[in-house]
Amino acid sequence: MIRVYNTLTNKKEEFVPIVTGEVKMYVCGPTVYNFFHIGNGRTFIVFDTIRRYFEYRGYKVKFIQNFTDIDDKMIKKANEEGTTVKELGDKYINEYYKDADALNIERATVNPRATEYIQEIIAFVKGLIDKGYAYEVNGDVYFSTKKFQSYGKLSGQNLDDLQLGARINVDERKNDPMDFAIWKAQKPGEPAWKSPWGMGRPGWHIECSCMVKKILGETIDIHAGGSDLVFPHHENEIAQSEALNGEPFARYWLHSAFVNVNNQKMSKSLNNFFTAREILEKYDADIIRFLMLSAHYRQQVNFSEELLESAKASVERLYNAISNLEHLLEEVQKEEMSGEEEAYLKELVKHRDKYIEKMDDDFNTADAITAIFDLIKDINTNINIGSSKSVIKASLELIRELGAPLGMLQKSTKESIEEEIERLIEQRQEARKTKNWALSDKIRDDLKARGIVLEDTPQGVRWKKI
Repeated sequence: MIRVYNTLTNKKEEFVPIVTGEVKMYVCGPTVYNFFHIGNGRTFIVFDTIRRYFEYRGYKVKFIQNFTDIDDKMIKKANEEGTTVKELGDKYINEYYKDADALNIERATVNPRATEYIQEIIAFVKGLIDKGYAYEVNGDVYFSTKKFQSYGKLSGQNLDDLQLGARINVDERKNDPMDFAIWKAQKPGEPAWKSPWGMGRPGWHIECSCMVKKILGETIDIHAGGSDLVFPHHENEIAQSEALNGEPFARYWLHSAFVNVNNQKMSKSLNNFFTAREILEKYDADIIRFLMLSAHYRQQVNFSEELLESAKASVERLYNAISNLEHLLEEVQKEEMSGEEEAYLKELVKHRDKYIEKMDDDFNTADAITAIFDLIKDINTNINIGSSKSVIKASLELIRELGAPLGMLQKSTKESIEEEIERLIEQRQEARKTKNWALSDKIRDDLKARGIVLEDTPQGVRWKKI
């Protein structure tokens, strides 16, 4: 039984899907005007992991993650770069896929773009006007929050208590300060579409509501995103969707916590962010995923070079165990398991039970990783050159099996070690070009300590094991 923490009820609940064995899941994706930073990356990694775990437990998952490809930020960036909003969106959607693939994030079932659903959005807005939940002012259309009696139920905020803040646009034309735009009249130089209210474009919140309804239906199992989206984005999605459809919008709401830098939320506005691409230049996906999953998804993660190095050391320990097993498979002679080994294997799979117990409890990846380390310790203690190929192979497969939902531990160690050595040689060559002899010597000495000797030849640097 999988239990999830539902932001809507502020408690853990047993996950009961609408259709037995299936999960309809929508995760708010990026606004595609720049490379995504590692804080966004954590959200993508977390819900990729949750999606993978549902599949591991036998569910069929329809996983939707959208691209917001029309909004104020995109218009501003396109004007700055002297390009069109569409060209900007196309560029950064491609860049998103490069970085997401590099982080071993599985492709969504569908990645809808907001601009592909303009006619559906117009129909959605018209439906809200017809039902009395929205009104038009000079080509803009606003949603009347006070008409939706349960507004605030996700964020736990009362309309009367909400103060006008940074994320609420004050506009005297609105009936109420809390009303929000679901259609925006065209301003000079902006992309726009023909609508009953004149040329314009959708508001941010309406896009997700419409894509959810069109692709997944009026009620879905899980809606998810970063915790910064609880209010106003997800609150507004609930209001407009349930006002139009008369049905619950999502049964479970899941939100991932921030990534902090020096205990401040990582964000583009604070200019304290690192892009995923920058981090991927120095650390591979397993290390980044390990760091992001080493805390529960509802707990904040602090980001630093030191923590990345610590994650790197932990991942190396895991891959060393895999490497040892792969090496043993090539060395041992005995094929079939003994009776004693069969009994041992039955005990070994108890680590899987512990792993599942932790992941079933609101996807506790931190404790699941601990279960994998316990498995590794058990294997290191009991598997050796005297073991059979069958028990070694079964042990290796179990490590891979438990790593898969986390998106880790799937690479061949031979390939990953060789790739790492080549990367370190490149770093050393760059250090020598800039006369950074200390770094050059350190890389050489670190490799030597691992039994790797470098040889400078006329054809370039070569390495060999000793």
